[in-house]
Order: sequence, then C-alpha cells, then structure tokens
Amino acid sequence: MLRSIDPATGRELASFPEAEEAALDAALSRAWTARHPWRDAGPGMRTTLMRTVAGVLRADRSRYAALLTSEMGKPIVEAEAEIEKCAWTANWFAENGARLLAEESIESTASESYVRFQPLGVILAVMPWNFPFWQAFRAGLPALTAGNVMLLKHSSNVPQSALAIEEVFREAGVPEGVFQTLMVGSAAVERIISDHRVAGVTLTGSEKAGSLVAEAAGRALKKTVLELGGSDPFIVLADADLNQAATVACRARNQNNGQSCIAAKRFIVEEPVADEFEQRFTNAVAALKVGNPMDRANQVGPLARQDLVDELERQVNESLRLGARALTGGKRMPGDGYYFEPTVLANVRPGMPAYHEETFGPVAAVIRVKDAEDALRVANDTDFGLGSNIWTSDVERAKQLAERVEAGLVFINGMVASDARLPFGGAKRSGYGRELSEYGIKEFTNIQTVWVGPARTDGASTAPARSE
Repeated sequence: MLRSIDPATGRELASFPEAEEAALDAALSRAWTARHPWRDAGPGMRTTLMRTVAGVLRADRSRYAALLTSEMGKPIVEAEAEIEKCAWTANWFAENGARLLAEESIESTASESYVRFQPLGVILAVMPWNFPFWQAFRAGLPALTAGNVMLLKHSSNVPQSALAIEEVFREAGVPEGVFQTLMVGSAAVERIISDHRVAGVTLTGSEKAGSLVAEAAGRALKKTVLELGGSDPFIVLADADLNQAATVACRARNQNNGQSCIAAKRFIVEEPVADEFEQRFTNAVAALKVGNPMDRANQVGPLARQDLVDELERQVNESLRLGARALTGGKRMPGDGYYFEPTVLANVRPGMPAYHEETFGPVAAVIRVKDAEDALRVANDTDFGLGSNIWTSDVERAKQLAERVEAGLVFINGMVASDARLPFGGAKRSGYGRELSEYGIKEFTNIQTVWVGPARTDGASTAPARSE
C-alpha cells in the first residue's frame, strides 16, 4: 500500500494499492506502443505540447502547490515556486528543444558527415519525494522533448503528487502511453529495469538506491543517469561579504526544510572571520519561523517522515557527544508532526556525522580552516561531489579555486540552484550523467554518426580510411 501522510500532523491523507503485475505489464505495453509515434511526431509537435504543459501547470498552480505541501511538508510559498519552475522549464524546452536536437555537420573524409540524436525509447524515472514535481519534470521534460517516453516510479510517500504529474501531461494532450505514473514500490524497480521494453533509467535519490539501480541496469546493459546525495561545501573566505554570505547561507541550508541534495551543508570558514560569520549565520537561523507549512508566514516546515527526524537526531546527538556545539537548535520539536529545530553546529571536526555524512534536514555544520588551501582540502574531504559555493570579493581567485573543487556545480557568490539552461549533475559518489540544458536533453539519445561516400579526395582529412 502506498500511503500519503501529512508530515505536519502525522495523519494519513490517502492510500493507494500497489499495481499488480498485470497492470504493470499493461503500462509497459502502452509505453512500448507509444514510443515510435512519439518519436516520429518530431520536435515541432513535441515542443508545442511542452508549451501546453507549462500552461496546465500555471492554470492550476495553487492546487498542485497545496498538494506538495500537504504531502511532504514544504512551505506553501516554496511549493508555488516549485510549480512555476516546472512551467518555466517546460517553456524553455519548448523554445529550445528543436535547436538542441538539430543535426550537427562534422568535417571528415566523407562527402558529407553528420551526427543526429535519436531517442532511445522507454525511460524509467525513479524519483524522490523532496521536490515531488520538480525532480520528475527535471528528468522528464528533456527526455520527452528528445522523443523518449517515460514511466515514473515516484517515492512511495508522495503518491498523490505522482498521480497529479501524470494528470498534467494528460490534460496537456500528451498521447496515451507517453508519460505514465506507475503505482509500485521499490521492490518492482529491478523487474522494470530488466524488462526488454525499457531502454534506460534515470534516478534521483540516495547513494544506496543509486547503487542498486546501477547494478540492475548494468546487468541489463542499459543507460543510466544518477543524481545522488551531496554534502555540499559552502566556503567563506576572509574577504567575503559576510552579511550577504550569512544571509544566503541561511536560505541555502534551510530551503525545503533542509531536505535538498544541493543544499549547503558544510560551512567552511576562514579563521579570521569565523566568529563574525558564526554570529551572523546563527542569528539568521534562529530567526526563522517554524510551523504549519500552509501558513505563508512560516519559513520552515516539518521533515517529510518520522524516520528522517530520527536519523537527523542521531547525527546531531552523536556530533554533540564528540565535541560539536549547538549555537542554536539541536533538538526535535515537541507536539504533532515531524519537526526539527533549525540548527547550527560549531566546532565540527573529522569523525563526526555532521562532518562526513549528508544531513538531510535543517542542520548546518560550521568548520573553521586556516586559509583557502585548507578550505579546499576540507571541501574535497568527502565522498560526495554535487554542489559547492565559494564566497569571496576576488572573483578571479574564486574561478581558480573552482577548478580544484571536486564537484559537478560550483557557484561563486550565489546559492546553488538548478537552471534549465545549465547542466546539472554531480561527481564522485553523487552520481553521473547530466540533466537539463543541451547536455541533459542528449543523455537518453543514440548519438548516431552518418557518413556519406564517396570519400573526398581534396585532402580534407588525413584520418585513416579504415579504423575503429
């Protein structure tokens, strides 16, 4: 059974039975049947429908946003922004999809040679609960625009959001079978990946989930894109604008109730300004309004599930036991719902959970360093490599430091965020592949080389005629 629980109260909102094998097979058959007509529709029709998707989202933004908030607890203002971001991105792919997928001519020995981008077919998307709409649209919009069809296996605690996403595409006029939500649990994922009708899989989720999906896809020799966890460094150098850095740090750590893979988590501060930054940062975090996420005045709501509160509490308590200090917060909140106090931990050192582990909630770890070189060492002292921040008044220096940061994203003097125009993804154990932009739209395509003879005789290329 897939259960929707209101994290602000702990009460069940709705429940749905998992699809039986016959229903799952029927969904796979619909996707398989739809793949060629959708491919052959061409970029023109597909981009037109993406524009319609944007309109559907905007027309019913308030209802969709309220659904996100009630089902996983994000503040209603942020939920509305999430729906708008999905709509904006749909429009962006509508306007740019055909250009990004255009054939590319390449000079060679051929009389003509070019590259074309062909959709792979049926793509399985395994998506998380923390941005229920955005994560699914971030993966789905480029894949669909490229001519693939998609099966969405959403997180089991956001079944209403999962069904609403399918509704958006249906109301936009996307043909039957092109986008379907599968009401299944995690146990069904391996079986779906192994099905011959599925060509690839994209997952956003935990390191453990990514490893299991990659293993299953590897056995079946299927393309994967993985966007996994992060323990993002937020480097504050001595010449940074501390007021701006502290203000953005508070938002970067506590947006979405602290439940974001690209949230800043480790605040690495040069010693000369550490006291002042800690004070400014702590004051900002302590001033956050926590409570019912439907109340527009509140900035932080509950965590999405009880087990997430338990895990965050373990990480904080163990870090405190090992010598960290709570400058503000540090405890779960009493009463109904899955609330945890926005927290700033100082004196964080290696060996503590707050240093090594991803903390998925409103908990910030402040780590003092000697200088910029020490900051880079600490920033890279993690298995993860998703996002990162550098704060300094010397932008050229920051660009040089960015070359040495082991992460997929480096933002200088600004908060890490995804953007349809820019590639999104990580390094190390934060995954591989890219979403969004021209890089993401081509992930699930066959990059086909076409060589047209006879070979040129004008000496245009010295490449060997027969080679692998």
